[in-house]
Amino acid sequence: MERSELVELLSPEGLRLLDSLPPYHSERDILRIVSDLRKAGHSPALVAAVLTQSKLRRKGAAKFGDFASRMLFTEAGLEQATRLPVAARHAGRFRSAGLTRVADLGCGIGGDALALAALELEVTAVEADEVTAAIAAFNLAPFPTATVEHMRAEEVDLRAIDGVFLDPARRSAGHTNTERLTDPDDYTPSLGFAYELATGRSVGLKLGPGFDRDLIPSTAEAQWVSVDGQTVELGLWFGALTRPGIHRAALVVRGDSAHELTAESDSEDAEIGPLGEYLYEPDGAVIRARLIGDLARSIGGWMLSDRIAYITADRPVETPFAAGFRILEPLPYAEKDLKRALRQRGIGTLEIKKRGVDVDPATLRKRLALDGDRPATLILTRVAGRHTALLAERIGS
Repeated sequence: MERSELVELLSPEGLRLLDSLPPYHSERDILRIVSDLRKAGHSPALVAAVLTQSKLRRKGAAKFGDFASRMLFTEAGLEQATRLPVAARHAGRFRSAGLTRVADLGCGIGGDALALAALELEVTAVEADEVTAAIAAFNLAPFPTATVEHMRAEEVDLRAIDGVFLDPARRSAGHTNTERLTDPDDYTPSLGFAYELATGRSVGLKLGPGFDRDLIPSTAEAQWVSVDGQTVELGLWFGALTRPGIHRAALVVRGDSAHELTAESDSEDAEIGPLGEYLYEPDGAVIRARLIGDLARSIGGWMLSDRIAYITADRPVETPFAAGFRILEPLPYAEKDLKRALRQRGIGTLEIKKRGVDVDPATLRKRLALDGDRPATLILTRVAGRHTALLAERIGS
């Protein structure tokens, strides 16, 4: 989004027009809506701006729920924004720690600042990009305790601030078609700046879930977060925002519920044993936090193979930290024999899970060309070092 486009969008005419549009459903609606808006005398630039926002609002509902219908977005800003249920937990940390004046450095479109302000904390939201800062100001306008500053994070006077949240830009500059940055020194602000700020301060730092674990300071509490099965972030917490005795945590959010597995450090691996009657696939946050061993022991299970994140056991256990499967039978691993075995069993809908083997599930499913009427799960992995195919069903299905 260019500055001129934003100026038109933020005009009284632009905002009224945006709010008057019917909910965006598909590209098929676009030609009709464009034609109607142009006939009504609206400029091409304004029409393009409001239609873009209409599409982004619909997409934004996945992260912001009903709030999205009253917010503005950029494509890149929405992609990088924290989901509201996770942002609410960030904000809860600050409130629980008694920190009432928070600076959100690199606030983007204002997702985390919105959650902080909703808890009536004083929030100074700082954004270096002019257009994004203006959008954040619009999104935070309903909250009297929030202010937005257009400046670089490194320039902010923090003397009146008692807590800091940083969500460094981890993609190249721009509002669309940005690229992921692989070097933490290229983040904005840089990782070095964030770590220096965390020395002697209460700081929360949001990073990508695949962040290099060797770069995590020993003083930090590291919390990996998954939402509805997708691992979405790593949060590093310092100072008063840490919890006693916890340096590793996996937070699993599913719908309105949340569960957390915590430990003082990476857990020791569980013993390796033979394939049991049940197999469990740990949630991605548990795997990233390296708490698989603790999870295995908590459900009475053991590891299926070295360096493969599958747990096996002889009894069914419901746990929010793993998906469970009942093993029905082993099948031939060779593709030709596997195809014949699946067809003989009338399998048509096939979920393919794999770990420790070089297989593309989508390509394999297409080559199997199944046409039966039964659903099943196929687990491809290694057992005792051998490639293995297991026919299974999800626990509870």
